[in-house]
Amino acid sequence: MTSLSVPAEFTLHRKNKYDYSSAERWIFSHVQPYWWIVAMIFVGAIGNAVLAVVVPVLTGDAFNAMLAPQPDTSVLLPLALTIGGSQVIRGVLQLGRNFGAELMAQKLERDIRDELYLSLLGKSMTFHNLQPVGDTMARATNDVREVNYMFSPGVNLVVGSFMFILMPLFFGPRYHPSLALTPLIFTIVYFMALARYLKTLSPVTDEARATFGQMNTHLSESLDGVEIMKGAAQEEAEVDRFVTNARKVRDTFVQQGDLEARYIAMLLLGLAFAGGLTHALFLLREGLINVGAVIGYFGMLQLLGFPTFTSTFAYSQISLGMSSARRILELIQRETKLDQNASGVTSEIRGEIEFRNVSFRYPNPAQGGAGGDNVLENISFKVKPGQTVAIVGQTGAGKTTLVKLINRIYDVSEGQVLVDGVDVRDWNLASLRSQISIIEQDIFLFSRTLSDNIAFGKPGASREEVIAASVAAQAHDF
Repeated sequence: MTSLSVPAEFTLHRKNKYDYSSAERWIFSHVQPYWWIVAMIFVGAIGNAVLAVVVPVLTGDAFNAMLAPQPDTSVLLPLALTIGGSQVIRGVLQLGRNFGAELMAQKLERDIRDELYLSLLGKSMTFHNLQPVGDTMARATNDVREVNYMFSPGVNLVVGSFMFILMPLFFGPRYHPSLALTPLIFTIVYFMALARYLKTLSPVTDEARATFGQMNTHLSESLDGVEIMKGAAQEEAEVDRFVTNARKVRDTFVQQGDLEARYIAMLLLGLAFAGGLTHALFLLREGLINVGAVIGYFGMLQLLGFPTFTSTFAYSQISLGMSSARRILELIQRETKLDQNASGVTSEIRGEIEFRNVSFRYPNPAQGGAGGDNVLENISFKVKPGQTVAIVGQTGAGKTTLVKLINRIYDVSEGQVLVDGVDVRDWNLASLRSQISIIEQDIFLFSRTLSDNIAFGKPGASREEVIAASVAAQAHDF
């Protein structure tokens, strides 16, 4: 079951339980159910790296056979067949690793998107009033996709490249123990440089995701308010604002590219090649190793090229993915004031409504969500079952707000709203809302059939029920 750390108006049972203590633990808890895919990735990566060593080792053996006082050509065909066969197997293992990583990425994207959508449905209207729609959409679409990319190609390449780093360390000493020195120094300096690189990259990727969300927010608000914008002839001003936001996004990605360009991995690779080859040639001159060993060892050093090249973009992708994960988790954990009160009253409503000294104020975004001035103040009245009551007032007087307190779209700031003598906060939220209908003054239609829109509150309604509802709402002639 998905276990959220904050109250929610709506939840659904899910078989998995996630850890919300940090973004890293949250991602790990998403990965855990797919341990068999993780095993597939590691088996493929290890097999791929080990079989990659076969080529330089057997090539060195072939040189030794041909450079012997009496060249032995009979070993060439078996060596060639062994190399060819090993690379076919290596290709299959690499395919399995790539397939596993992509499968993991797609499953995580699906699970996280489902979890985020469920969380958003459970948030109160207070949350949705304060949270910009554009930023929510950026997190629900682009940020979730960045988590996907973090695993494929990000984690996939990192796991594969890590195994390649280990190969010269393990197999280099087979020629001479001292040949472990160059790959060991390279590995130590490589990871030190990588740690420093990731430390400077993380805040930049956080900023990149944040500025993208801001740009998306402005775009969403501009499109939602396009009629007002055109009516006020503010198209040029809005374009300027959007260009400013787009420039901020560009600047953060340029800054990220600048950090990537100054990453010294390629310099380390060149030094490793030069130092390793010099060391091997020195041992050759001293008669401690033969030509085949030099060729085999240098071929192993060539394997360091893969982790070096991939580190210039794979770790950036992981950093972007973790920045996106933090944004998604922050949205999921954002506090909401209402909860579904699953153990609350679930009886059939008779229809008695009472307001007792009710005051209400909307949260003020400028004050971090703190309340502003009262919209309703000290309201008291009682409606008996079967009565028809009209609430009259000027635009903005609070008529719609008052009605939305009945089914707990919002909670009162002070006082009580009672339905059948029970405080609405003591009702089961689903039971309360399923028995109260509100016709909004701002019409909204989902991009479905009219029949689906009419039956939205009662999925599975018959055609006769839909027609009866449309007639009652004076919408049958549409």
